[in-house]
Amino acid sequence: MIKEILADLVRIDSVSMRSNAEIIAYLERRCEALNLSTRRFPYADEYGIEKINLIALTHDVSEVELALVGHTDTVPYESTWTDATNLTERDGKLYGRGSCDTKGFIAAALTALETIELSQLTKPLALIFTADEEIGLRGAKKLAEAKPLRVRYSIVGEPTSLKPIRAGKGYSLAEVIVKGREAHSAYPALGASAVFRAARLINRLEAIAAQLKEDQHTAFDPPYTTLNIGLIHGGSAKNVLAGECRFTLEWRPIPTQSSEHVLKLFTNAIEVERETDPDIDCEIDASRQDTGFETAPDSPLIKLLERATGNDSGTVAFGTEAAQMMTLGAESVVIGPGDIREAHRTGEFVPVDELEQCAEVLKQAIEELCSA
Repeated sequence: MIKEILADLVRIDSVSMRSNAEIIAYLERRCEALNLSTRRFPYADEYGIEKINLIALTHDVSEVELALVGHTDTVPYESTWTDATNLTERDGKLYGRGSCDTKGFIAAALTALETIELSQLTKPLALIFTADEEIGLRGAKKLAEAKPLRVRYSIVGEPTSLKPIRAGKGYSLAEVIVKGREAHSAYPALGASAVFRAARLINRLEAIAAQLKEDQHTAFDPPYTTLNIGLIHGGSAKNVLAGECRFTLEWRPIPTQSSEHVLKLFTNAIEVERETDPDIDCEIDASRQDTGFETAPDSPLIKLLERATGNDSGTVAFGTEAAQMMTLGAESVVIGPGDIREAHRTGEFVPVDELEQCAEVLKQAIEELCSA
């Protein structure tokens, strides 16, 4: 059964650039067949493409005891991977785009519900299916803003090899645009190099990166907010002083630190630089400032999942939808079958044994949390 569900999900091409309406319709049908009530939360992305979040409920209420959360979109795949949307099994592994991230978790959640007498549940359960996770957690953010329900506990699907994740770093991204003044490189006094200015600011960011190591959260590896300059581009020709230089600033804040902390440090650094270069012109376009999340290690949900999986809980340095679920009131845990290192690559797969175990773990969580 679980393999059939996963094959159905993988067969639906739901890369983020397209509408997820087809996979939502499939999930809606399966949920309604279980007598769950469903509600769509549609929106249009920046290209006018319809995206849909879906909530399915065992009880017609505004507060639920447990929510199982999975994102319906996937990253793109190479055209050379001809079986990307055709689930194939080899050596105990199921291959296909999204099999690991996170259609495997969704298949496990549906399988768990189909093996439970849902009418016997005394506390409300929700399934939450989101859009556009892969391009900025956009669907989950829409739900967090709308606050359509309150959630006590949430299990967010991501490939963790069935290790319960009780805390995760945030993710923030900004483009920095540094302006200069073009001039012939033989007469540099007539202009101002945006590249030189950017280089000085990047030196200051390197000092900030060192400063961030002083604020530590020992549960993480590395145990501090990391900072990275991943891209840089400036200038128009080899013999012209650069009139503009752009670079990307990325940082992953520990959950005890505001996502704005790095921006404040950088803004202060720009003001210090302005003391020696009063004409410096720098614009910061912060497109993402996603906070991290943290659930106490003694949370009943953490203890339940540690017992059910036999794995100690841990932390991750990548962003998830858990922070948005916490906005809805939930103690959140991230867990799922498969290894994150196998996601987003050609030949993505999920181990069959982990997939089947995940369904059993979710069944146990539902029965323990949603029964009297």
